[in-house]
Amino acid sequence: MNSAMQCSWKAVILLALASIAIQYTAIRTFTAKPFQMCPVTISNPLNCGMLGQDAVDLSFDKRICDDFLYFSSNVSRKTHVLILATTRSGSSFVGQLFNQHQDVFYLFEPLYHVQTTLLPRLSHSRTAGDTRVMLGASRDLLRSLYDCDLYFLESYIKPQPANHSTDKLFRRGASKALCSLPVCDAFSPGELNIDEGECVKRCGVLNMTLASDACRERRHVAIKTVRIPEVSDLRALVEDPRLNLKVIQLVRDPRGILASRIETFRDTYRLWRIWRATGRRPYNLDLTQLTMVCEDFLGSVTTGLSKPPWLKGRYMLVRYEDLAKNPLQKTKKIYDYLGLVMDKNVGDWIQNNTRGSNDLSAKHKYGTVRDSAANAESWRLKLSYDMVDYTQTVCQQVLQELGYKTVSSPEELKNLSLTLIEDKTFVPFL
Repeated sequence: MNSAMQCSWKAVILLALASIAIQYTAIRTFTAKPFQMCPVTISNPLNCGMLGQDAVDLSFDKRICDDFLYFSSNVSRKTHVLILATTRSGSSFVGQLFNQHQDVFYLFEPLYHVQTTLLPRLSHSRTAGDTRVMLGASRDLLRSLYDCDLYFLESYIKPQPANHSTDKLFRRGASKALCSLPVCDAFSPGELNIDEGECVKRCGVLNMTLASDACRERRHVAIKTVRIPEVSDLRALVEDPRLNLKVIQLVRDPRGILASRIETFRDTYRLWRIWRATGRRPYNLDLTQLTMVCEDFLGSVTTGLSKPPWLKGRYMLVRYEDLAKNPLQKTKKIYDYLGLVMDKNVGDWIQNNTRGSNDLSAKHKYGTVRDSAANAESWRLKLSYDMVDYTQTVCQQVLQELGYKTVSSPEELKNLSLTLIEDKTFVPFL
């Protein structure tokens, strides 16, 4: 009974606080005098204390204050987007869907610097210790970047920036915000398609102070990473009341990922190319290069689709193949999930970059210009049946979970008139 009454009072107080917050917004329109619900700053709600001098139950008031800050911050602050992916799964393409938005500050693989600093010799085989080190540092960096504190990143850039300036930020040109005012004045404000190489060449050294200012000026922050294995590794950030984090998990048919990696990382995947060319699997082939992808996908997707309370409203699963076949329609659904408006720049970019030639995209291994629909199942012409059959065996469970059909003969593999992608809908957990 006491518990029920306390919950009832808590709900009443929360509604009252919300009402006051609305009135406060109106008052601020006419006065510059600061007003504060709690004796804390929004940037550090964990220090929340008493609501007033007459508070009787400190712990109860602290919970009320925490809940109010969480409520108000999620209404008024930036949306923080994390694209959770693996290499060669289409993540650069998905990143561009946010990079082109005029209200989004986008960063391309900032965790690259954490990996190269802490684990410079990291291979596809990882130990539990390596994972803990990487994840702890990665979460701290992501938290700072979402708060537009780019100085924190300097600790991982080698050589360390002098006077907050560097020319060593990984793929700086892949971020439109870092190639535009106030960071760089080399391009006109209306220039939509800024070439990555031209940005690096013409913008010169990156001023991290100006980059932080640019981040604060934009309404939302999006970050792409292939360096976090599973969505459960993000729970501390998802539950952090200082953030408004929403995760987009991008998945792709593991057979397509393998084919793309063989073509892109020719040295690392040399033994796989030997297998494809000779029909014989090398005895020293590193099979974890494939199995780890399927294990991470399965663990992450199982968590996400089980709909744990901490992921409510924070998780969306996207198949690359669905995005490739219907890029505009699927992008609109992604923006709907985020509660954001997809601006014209994004739509124009999709129209200009999903009807290109596969030959053109092959000239740049990280390019995003391609015939996206044709690319979705092109792996079927690049892998031998033995390689596909092996992949289907070790990745059977995740293929089934994600709606990818298997083949049982070389003829079926090469018959592109038969799609291997089931018509399966993954509804965001709202």
